[in-house]
Amino acid sequence: MSTDAADPEVASSRKSTPKYRGPIMFRRDRKDGLGTADQNLLDRHEPSDWVHTDPWRVLRIQAEFVEGFGALAEVPRAVAVFGSARTPVEHPEYEAGRAIGAALARSGFAVITGGGPGAMEAVNRGASEAGGYSIGLGIELPFEQSLNDWVDLGINFRYFFARKTMFVKYSQAFVCLPGGFGTLDELFEALTLVQTRKITRFPIILFGTRYWAGLVDWLRDSLGASGKISPGDLNLLHVTDSVEEIVEIVTAAVESGGARDALGTEDQW
Repeated sequence: MSTDAADPEVASSRKSTPKYRGPIMFRRDRKDGLGTADQNLLDRHEPSDWVHTDPWRVLRIQAEFVEGFGALAEVPRAVAVFGSARTPVEHPEYEAGRAIGAALARSGFAVITGGGPGAMEAVNRGASEAGGYSIGLGIELPFEQSLNDWVDLGINFRYFFARKTMFVKYSQAFVCLPGGFGTLDELFEALTLVQTRKITRFPIILFGTRYWAGLVDWLRDSLGASGKISPGDLNLLHVTDSVEEIVEIVTAAVESGGARDALGTEDQW
């Protein structure tokens, strides 16, 4: 019997957080120096490199859409929930995410998150513990991040734009817990799609009135006051601290077939 397994240093050296390139996993020295597919697509500045590589990359992009559509085609009605990957397990926001995931699951909705740690894990965990359908759409990043253990159906994407399409196409609503740039990215993309009527029945809900208050004030007092958005655009958002209200808003919008009427009036601002 080899003594390597009994050596803590050797055992520790064999443990390594994986890095993903799409569905392919790398560990240890195999992951060193790997860029992401998005980096390779967007950051290459060689004069002629794109001529030889980009046409073939289209096939990989096409495959990513095909895989995503195939995996999610039979998913029941679902709600996408976003939030910070940095939320600690002991934080109240983690418990809120867990409660939201469970409440949506008990109301018959699958949950779709980014599949990572923090708030995303909390939502997946809540849905899974409640017996619901817990989905994670991961993304290849320069730093290591794998799908959390509470994901029932997981897909690792190479390209952000393919992943974003899956969130919008297979969700009935977006819920944003406190988060950073990634959460804001999804939030404003959803707002733009609804504002421009690319999608029509889509509640967008911010959970945590205190956290989002500064952003809401800026939207109203800067964008709204200067005419950069229409007054009615503020009604595309609903801000709440109530898990029950999230479920009510989403359910009402789905049952009525319309999102705007379910989101309240300017009085809430």
